[in-house]
Amino acid sequence: MSTANPSPLWQPTDEVVAQAQVTKFQAWAAEEHGAPSDGGYAALHRWSVDELDTFWKAVTEWFDVRFPTPYARVLGDRSMPGAQWFPGATVNYAEHALRAAETRADEPALLYVDETHEAVPVTWSDLRRQVGSLAAELRALGVRPGDRVSGYLPNIPQAVVALLATAAVGGVWTSCAPDFGARSVLDRFQQVEPVVLFTVDGYRYGGKEHDRRDVVAELRRELPTLRAVVHIPLLGTDAPEGALDWSSLTSADVEPVFEEVAFDHPLWVLYSSGTTGLPKAIVQSQGGILVEHLKQLGLHCDLGPEDRFFWYTSTGWMMWNFLVSGLLTGTTIVLYDGSPGYPDTGAQWRIAERTGATLYGTSAAYVMACRKAGVHPSRDFDLARVRCVATTGSPLPPDGFRWLHDEVRDDLWIASVSGGTDVCSCFAGAVPTLPVYIGELQAPGLGTDLQSWDPSGKPLVDEVGELVVTNPMPSMPIRLWNDPDGSRYHDSYFDTYPGVWRHGDWITVTSRGSVVIHGRSDSTLNRQGVRMGSADIYEAVERLPEIRESLVIGVEQPDGGYWMPLFVHLAPGAVLDEALLGHIKRTIREQLSPRHVPDEVIEVPGVPHTLTGKRIEVPVKRLLQGTPMDKAVNIGSVDNVELLRFYEELARGRG
Repeated sequence: MSTANPSPLWQPTDEVVAQAQVTKFQAWAAEEHGAPSDGGYAALHRWSVDELDTFWKAVTEWFDVRFPTPYARVLGDRSMPGAQWFPGATVNYAEHALRAAETRADEPALLYVDETHEAVPVTWSDLRRQVGSLAAELRALGVRPGDRVSGYLPNIPQAVVALLATAAVGGVWTSCAPDFGARSVLDRFQQVEPVVLFTVDGYRYGGKEHDRRDVVAELRRELPTLRAVVHIPLLGTDAPEGALDWSSLTSADVEPVFEEVAFDHPLWVLYSSGTTGLPKAIVQSQGGILVEHLKQLGLHCDLGPEDRFFWYTSTGWMMWNFLVSGLLTGTTIVLYDGSPGYPDTGAQWRIAERTGATLYGTSAAYVMACRKAGVHPSRDFDLARVRCVATTGSPLPPDGFRWLHDEVRDDLWIASVSGGTDVCSCFAGAVPTLPVYIGELQAPGLGTDLQSWDPSGKPLVDEVGELVVTNPMPSMPIRLWNDPDGSRYHDSYFDTYPGVWRHGDWITVTSRGSVVIHGRSDSTLNRQGVRMGSADIYEAVERLPEIRESLVIGVEQPDGGYWMPLFVHLAPGAVLDEALLGHIKRTIREQLSPRHVPDEVIEVPGVPHTLTGKRIEVPVKRLLQGTPMDKAVNIGSVDNVELLRFYEELARGRG
């Protein structure tokens, strides 16, 4: 990768830098805790990883984290896995999420939007009242600290109330979106044995109603630990026999009572995509999420009481939990329940306009879909309040940066961010005081010693290596569920570099301090020793108007050879003839590397994804290597199993 200094696409003004929360934090931390007052973000970041204890102490003070029982020290044991954060302290996440009700009772905490695109507000006082009422009812149902409470819910206000009420009583929240089938939900919920299930009768998506009552009935049959089921009539049906009605549990005027729990008390369980087996059930702590999200949303996303925070997500993706944490900074959060492209591709921009979103987050795939569909956001919508568009889910290609800059606003802060369900946060991404370079994430996060390592553990600059984190982060899992000896946790993140978190992404840390994500390291393309992430191939190939989506796999052969097919899902009307074939190969040869021209280009009926929208690379690779379907992939984690059968048949034919 070139170390030349290109011109930034965006540069914050002096006024933006001066007003940013991270600038004010740095000045305060310099005075109170010895942080460097000069040197800008780079100096602050270096201090935050060199003086980890002092940095996180400063974060808790800056954001006025309330510890009913104080901590003995910031870090007890700091070895990974197993670092002990704020030992001795008690805390409650929900108490902090509802603090703005004390001063802004009648302002909106939530703006709920469905496919009509009309925003319905829920005030801070009403949110707090509903949480108080529901928390009291959960206690009456016998829910105690540590009990699991589950939600089969879309992105609606009731889901936020249920999460916060669960946290208030010290329960452990876990959720799936209602587009997940029964088997996918049971693969997740059966692991954690919930005592309460919140559920809808169905949901609306793409202009249609989807009845889920049969799935709910199956969940009730297959989850024997349930003591109560709560019915939310989104489609207007009556509660099934034996279920409680949502409105009866949330109608009382009750002040919430917040359980004081240990800093490392579990807050929620998130799930890995589970493409090759049962999803990992990832447990994160009340205190760890609280301080990590305050840092990430308050300092990196620069959110505060004047902001409106919209991220397109579902309750089955960690970005929903991250969105809810916008409440910690007193921000109004926007909940959208519906299709990302209904009634047209510009839908998300319309929602950003109508809700006055100041930070709008979406997927890189949506940005590229808008570009291909000829959407013109600034022409068709009033986006004057949007100061930042953030993307995640996959690397935002350079063309995506250019499109946002040209089609939204030339002074738009574009924040491509990258993290993971595993930490429910970002390793690198948004910094309001730094320039944005095309194709790059602005910088590693504060307190996160993010590095790129070669196989021997040597740090690399301006070269592709493994994404590692060399010091603990508060939101790293406290454990995986049903992993009593910690072996699955250790093998997932710490088996390559002992004591150092290896995430499984290829990255470049540039000499400017920015970060480039190249895709998953476990599906990396390695031709004659030249490594390349699949994302680089997708970015080049999917610029071609004939290609709707693509999938590239590198398959090690039993004879020591290496087969690299490129699978292409064509746009309507396109034909994979010799001209298009030549165009695809020429594009990769000229823009990337002659070594990464595929051995074959194969037309496919579609590209399979996980239920959270990520391309399935490793299971397809296993299928192509002859692994049987039931061993190669967890069927319940895939959006369209029929698509996988194509790759299975292809492997059989080649074999």
